[in-house]
Amino acid sequence: MTGAWLVLQFTVCAALIARAGYVLSRSADALADTYGWGRGWVGVALLATVTSLPELASGISAVSLVGAPNLAVGNALGACVVNLLFLVAVDALQRDQPMYGEASATHLLSAGFGVVMLGFVALSLLTGARAPAVLHVGVYSPLLLALYLLALKGVHGHERQAMADAPAAFAPAPPALAQQTRRHWRTFGLAALVVLAAGTWLPQVADELAQAMGLSRSFVGTVLMAVVTTLPEMAVTLGALRLGALDMAIGNLLGSNLFNVAILAVDDAFHVRGPLLADAAPVHAGTAVTALVMTGLVIIGLVMRPKGRALRVLSWVSLGLVATYVVNAALVYLGGV
Repeated sequence: MTGAWLVLQFTVCAALIARAGYVLSRSADALADTYGWGRGWVGVALLATVTSLPELASGISAVSLVGAPNLAVGNALGACVVNLLFLVAVDALQRDQPMYGEASATHLLSAGFGVVMLGFVALSLLTGARAPAVLHVGVYSPLLLALYLLALKGVHGHERQAMADAPAAFAPAPPALAQQTRRHWRTFGLAALVVLAAGTWLPQVADELAQAMGLSRSFVGTVLMAVVTTLPEMAVTLGALRLGALDMAIGNLLGSNLFNVAILAVDDAFHVRGPLLADAAPVHAGTAVTALVMTGLVIIGLVMRPKGRALRVLSWVSLGLVATYVVNAALVYLGGV
């Protein structure tokens, strides 16, 4: 397949995802008004699940069809790092002050659960074959799924409590007509199908390009494929920002990270040769630690809420995120696995 044809496929997929991502954000925002949902929870649960489906599809395909555990693990963890890096763009697009000054404290809960889940992944990667397993599945898999469900419940409960404590700030819009609500759900579902179809197509194109360039699967999964499969998250995040829904944008990225880590548990079930993380290259532990460091920086920003900007563009937290990402990409490339 020629390079020009692959580039054309990539462009078409990206355009479809960009348009569908904006429609998803509008529909989700309307549904949040209709049902009185917190926008942080809508981002974490509703949007994050849809936009992370390409990572789920590509991960299952990588372990069950291609037999490439490094591609699956690198894609999931690399997508977490790319999502955190995209928070830099969100920060830059906030004109008045860094995004951390306006973001909801609910995101601390999502980021905290992310730290715990990524910590278990890093420990399992470092333990390797010595990690305990049940049949061919590592014991970390059910734990990751349980933590993900607990995170969704915790964020939803926290936002409901916040809305109850401050009804003036969080009063839901009047209930929409049943026909209008059905139209929002129908639009959301159609846009989600477009994101899923185009997002599942994208990794195949990226993998063919990477093979033609002679790059390692760890590097392809962690850097190239991760960027490709997170295009839905980027499109939805930008769409949310266009609507002025900052918390939905941040919640989508942090919630996608939670879902991406939970995807490793699903991939583990399809990896019949044994525990997935025991079969993955040790270099992925560095990516997991990088995601931990970057999530820690986000937590610091949400607590300290910096006001100033470096070079009048980014907060110092965003500069730290960029530097950490560059170091990790260089280490994975030099690992060559």
